[in-house]
Formats: sequence, structure tokens, C-alpha cells
Amino acid sequence: MRAALSDGSLCLATGVFSVRVHSTIPSVADALGLLYADYPVEVAAAYADFYIHLRRPRGLRRWLRPQVEFDIDGAAPFLPLPLPQAFPMFEWASNWCISSRAHTYLIIHAAAVEKGGRVAILPAPSGSGKSTLCAALVCSGWRLLSDELTLVRLADGAIQPVPRPVSLKNASIKVIRGFAPGAVLTPEVADTAKGTIAHLKVPRDSVLRALDTARPGCIVFPRYVANADLRMEPVARARAFTRVAENCFNYGMLGRAGFSALGTLADTAPAYDVSYGRLDDALALFERLADWA
Repeated sequence: MRAALSDGSLCLATGVFSVRVHSTIPSVADALGLLYADYPVEVAAAYADFYIHLRRPRGLRRWLRPQVEFDIDGAAPFLPLPLPQAFPMFEWASNWCISSRAHTYLIIHAAAVEKGGRVAILPAPSGSGKSTLCAALVCSGWRLLSDELTLVRLADGAIQPVPRPVSLKNASIKVIRGFAPGAVLTPEVADTAKGTIAHLKVPRDSVLRALDTARPGCIVFPRYVANADLRMEPVARARAFTRVAENCFNYGMLGRAGFSALGTLADTAPAYDVSYGRLDDALALFERLADWA
């Protein structure tokens, strides 16, 4: 794996997308080996959807305050980051590649988990507790479709999985370590733009079922409120439509197709506002929601 990674011939399949990765940075190899061991891998594949290169800058910068650069197809769309953030940069770059290019889908900034063939979609801004709740659900037997990008197929409204490691931030890392002591996480990376970051390994079953689509079941707008009692309130369809649209990466770009896909989603998947202060209360609620009518 390290040899293929260092010469740019390592190709990972994450659901319907394939990515060719090129890097000689040890922390990238370590994290890929830890988190992506269950994913289909091919060496020197003839085709990949994305070509990601993570490298250290040349010159004095290589030794003074070492950094990592990301380029895709020879272009560098982002500024360099400190070298310890190399693997988080790979994950962020992968999300960017999909959200900026995969326009055969309506792309929602939301987690997506499935049980019983139906998907719970969790759109929420940073700091709402979305990733913590998603990680806890996945550690409790729900299938992960995505932590960050819910892909709605334009042709039929099905949710297309793209299961990749769950990004946990700050206090969420300790919460999940305590909730699921057997969970596999990367070492923590401090001082990123999002604080301290660690990534949770995806359960093997979610990886093996990465091509199995599922139908939308409900939309939940989660919000963590410290020490608060659980509250759930229905959200009107028109309001759910506009709130999900605000969380879409490409709704405006898709025009009529995006409007139709989002309208069908809002019509078929009831929406709820859920606030909670205890993770166990939220998990019990989702088990009730899983009994789709």
C-alpha cells in the first residue's frame, strides 16, 4: 500500500466514486491503512474519478513550519496546511471533490444513516452535534451512508451511499470514545480550523454495502442543547424544503432538476426538529423513527 501510495498508483473505491491517491507523507499512509482497510483497492487502475496529490512544499518551507499541499489534476485550489493536518486534508479534499463535481446528484450537507431500508437524513450546521449523533447511531447498528454528503439521485430520489470515515471534533471525540470503547479512531489532530479532529472508522458492513441505495425515510434537524430534555416537533413540508435547500451545495446549479428532486424528498420524507441534551434519549427516539410507517 505504501509503495502504491508513494508512486501515485493507489486507487480507493468509496461507493460509486474512485480516487487515486498520491502521497509520501507517513501520517497519510498510517491513517489510510487504519481506516480504509475494508475498502476495495486497485493498483494502477485505468480510471479514477478524482486524482488527489498530498505533498510537502519544496524549499525552506519543507523544514521550517512544515506544511502539506493538496492538488487535484495539477491544480491547487486551497492554501497549504500544517503538516500534522495531512490526513484531515485528504478527507476535506475528498468531500470537496464530490460536492463540487458530482452534479448527477442533489448534494445535501447532511449525514445519512439507514435502518430497515429507510434513510434518516440529518442536515445541520457545524456545532449542532450532527456528527456525534451520526457516529453514535453507526456504533449502535445503523448503516452509514455518509457523515457529510447526502447524495439524492436525480433519476429516482434514492439515496446513494458514500461511506467514509466520520469526522469528530473537540468534545465529540471523548463522547464517542466513552460511548463505544471498541470504536477505531485516528490519533487526534489539534489546532485545525475546526479545532481538534479525529476520524472514526466505518463499520465493515457499511463499506460492503456501499453500492446499495435506500429510500428516504425522514429528515431530522438535530440540535444538541446541554442538559436539555428531548424535544421533537414536526416541520411543515414547505419549511423543510427551504431549510434543506439552504444546506445544499448544488441546488441552484441543478435548476429544475434540483427543485424536482428536493420537492419529492420533502413530500415523501416527514421532517422534524429534534433537540436533546442526552445522547441516549436521541438514540431511543431514532429507534422509534426506524419503525417507518
